Amino acid sequence: MDRSDGPTENSARPFNSAASFRVTDPPNPNWQLKQGLPYQVEPGKSWKAEEEKGWKTWNLSDISPREVYPLLTSCVVPRPIALVSSTSSDGMPNLAPYFSMVAHNPPLLSISFSHSPRTGKSKDTKENILATKQFTVSIMSEPFIEAANITSVDAPADIDEWDISGLTRSTSIDVRPPWVKESAIGFECELFHSYEICPPNSGEVTNTLVLGLIKRAHIRESVLTASGTVDPAKLRAVSRLGGDMYARIGEGFELSRPPWKVIRDQVISSAPESK
Repeated sequence: MDRSDGPTENSARPFNSAASFRVTDPPNPNWQLKQGLPYQVEPGKSWKAEEEKGWKTWNLSDISPREVYPLLTSCVVPRPIALVSSTSSDGMPNLAPYFSMVAHNPPLLSISFSHSPRTGKSKDTKENILATKQFTVSIMSEPFIEAANITSVDAPADIDEWDISGLTRSTSIDVRPPWVKESAIGFECELFHSYEICPPNSGEVTNTLVLGLIKRAHIRESVLTASGTVDPAKLRAVSRLGGDMYARIGEGFELSRPPWKVIRDQVISSAPESK
């Protein structure tokens, strides 16, 4: 990208290495029960005005998977991303980016693998997990994102992504695959279940969903809060957007979950009378 004339509105700017996370008020701190979208003030005012542009609707059964993929990956954002380490049955290590959380009881995470209709080749990570039933997951953070991203290369199975990334192996306790030492959070996992996914009215397997049981978690002391949870400002995790784009966490705000007993009378008193 040419930066000779300085950044424009849509061009990339130099990365700001300073930690950027801060806690703010929610967008509408004076929101009231049943108010819906506060369209009299920003940001609701502009959001409401854009309704006039209407909606475009896709019937996903009418478009090809090649078209569905960029559409959905730009819609479902931000998506968590982490490095999955696995080892083949004959000992070949593999490192690649995947991941999403599923449940806390039992502690489960998920990894989804697409099957290539062009090559018919399965992902090495998937084959390793199904064969050995072990893997690790290491959360990706800003300081080593380039090294983490290079592991997504479509290299042959005999190429070691650990080597080309320069990342450091940290020995696991309960499973064979190592986790990434540069990561502030590493999970040791065992295969909990796997599901082969086929399109409706088809027997062709196009995706495999893997559920992993988290056996052990390694978390840097430096990112923990006094209460024992992880500080997002110190973790500096990244997420995936559409295309080749990643995102950093910039701001956060808290919205408490209201107890029913607190809002019950207000809800009932404002309900329309039945005729």
